[in-house]
Amino acid sequence: MEHIEQAGVHSGDSACSLPPFSLSADMQNELRRQTVAMAKELNVIGLMNVQFAIQSETVYVLEVNPRASRTVPFVSKATGVALAKIAARCMAGQTLAQQGVTREVIPPYYSVKEAVFPFIKFPGVDTILGPEMKSTGEVMGVGDTFAEAFVKSQLAASVKLPKDGKVFISVREADKPGAVEIARSLTQLGFTILATRGTAAVIKDAGVAVTVVNKVAEGRPHIVDMIKNGEVNLIVNTVDSKPSAMRDSYSIRHAALQGRVTYYTTLAGARAACIGMQHLTELQVYDLQTLHQRLR
Repeated sequence: MEHIEQAGVHSGDSACSLPPFSLSADMQNELRRQTVAMAKELNVIGLMNVQFAIQSETVYVLEVNPRASRTVPFVSKATGVALAKIAARCMAGQTLAQQGVTREVIPPYYSVKEAVFPFIKFPGVDTILGPEMKSTGEVMGVGDTFAEAFVKSQLAASVKLPKDGKVFISVREADKPGAVEIARSLTQLGFTILATRGTAAVIKDAGVAVTVVNKVAEGRPHIVDMIKNGEVNLIVNTVDSKPSAMRDSYSIRHAALQGRVTYYTTLAGARAACIGMQHLTELQVYDLQTLHQRLR
């Protein structure tokens, strides 16, 4: 299972995909090898949760927990395997072979779990994602492609992906190269790009059309005015962890929340949204029973 948001965002707040949507087969096999090695060395009987981070093909182990996690029900629904029951019986002395569990189930379709946040009920809270968990629930979308499954997960979480309009992009320095890719994808989908001066300069240098808008501190009309006036349909906003940067951009996220404007506070989430918006008209209805029959 692959998280969509990068390491540093609490796993409970990150969307995730099963099977992985971007990891190579070789990398997936390496993760399986390391997981089996740790389980044997730790002598775990039952469920074990491992979180990896990958940077430049180097695998890092973030944590290993000899217990179930909140993703167990999601994985069970996605694969048709009652993991909690199987693990409990293992702990009671039954082997996997005795229970008829002899192979890993890899679905021929995608399942995406998305977190659900209560931000609208707490007007003063900041919507930026980080290591502290803020979600209070989760939903699941299923599709033959990652894009279809992701779009359904957003719809289930009451996140509206626009089909056209204006997108505001303002990102931290480290994310500016990635912002170009997102701006180009959104332009190809027919969106108009708005950005603050620093982000706009990078996007313009890459040959993508962009309109500069003022930050709040730069005077009116500024981006918060545009959000309140209903002129912005989607927001991509990432910030440094510095308190000053968080304060400067808080008004943008707050206005988006109050105006029910869809926003992403990570580039990974924005990239997934771009992929999903390319397939908004290709959604099909499935039931779990029929999907699980495809696993046999």
